[in-house]
Amino acid sequence: MAKILGLITGSGKLPELILHEAKESGCRVVVCAIQGETDPATLTAADRVEWIKLGQLGHMVKFFKSEQVNQAVMAGKITKTNLFRGEVRPDFEMVKVLTKVRNYSDDSLLGSIADDLNSKGIQILDSTSFLTEEALPGKGILTTRRPSKKELNDVEFGWKLAKEMGKLDVGQTVVVKNKAILAVEAIEGTDEAILRGGVLGNGEVVVVKVAKPKQDMRFDVPTVGLGTLEAMVKARARVLVFEGRKTIVVERKRFIECANSQKISVMAKE
Repeated sequence: MAKILGLITGSGKLPELILHEAKESGCRVVVCAIQGETDPATLTAADRVEWIKLGQLGHMVKFFKSEQVNQAVMAGKITKTNLFRGEVRPDFEMVKVLTKVRNYSDDSLLGSIADDLNSKGIQILDSTSFLTEEALPGKGILTTRRPSKKELNDVEFGWKLAKEMGKLDVGQTVVVKNKAILAVEAIEGTDEAILRGGVLGNGEVVVVKVAKPKQDMRFDVPTVGLGTLEAMVKARARVLVFEGRKTIVVERKRFIECANSQKISVMAKE
């Protein structure tokens, strides 16, 4: 494993978690942080931070090369809707990548970026490389409240459809009630899909989040955290099910405590 690790960060708490674990393993960690996405407070333990705008791939490569980085990890969310708001100014290196992508799906776009970095001697590691088993729960019910039989039927129904959506690289999350799909995650992200499904179902909904059938663990790995639970509380959702050993749970102890306090069932399924 690299002793100098590059970390490419978006929003959320995952960058902080990976930064902490990489430092614990003895790595010097240098961060390329996306302006407008990454919270500076999550990067206080970094050995060096370089701020870049979304689309400045050449800047990223130059920075990592100057820091002798040959392995890096992508962590955190990017507001994908910015791609359609004219807020991304791709540099020449990024333009070259964009000319080669099949489409702007996560797998195509992020995979092409990872391939470009690899061609320049910067290997993108799995997002889970520095995480402990604590952050990747296996099969089981993690909360005090257990799903009802009716809710479990919705879980099975939603699981199959979520996997089909994953094949198409549309999204990883569906919201279900009474064996009806209320919302499918698209470019808006998990939290917005949960809120939309909660409104349409008038609460009491089930949220199912899965990995893609051929999940590339280098990027876009399913992740849940306190923000997910906040959206579920607002949506009056009752159950969250995610794919065991392929979903990152950020701040797991607080996550489960919060779910228990809101009487939300959380289950990992394999």
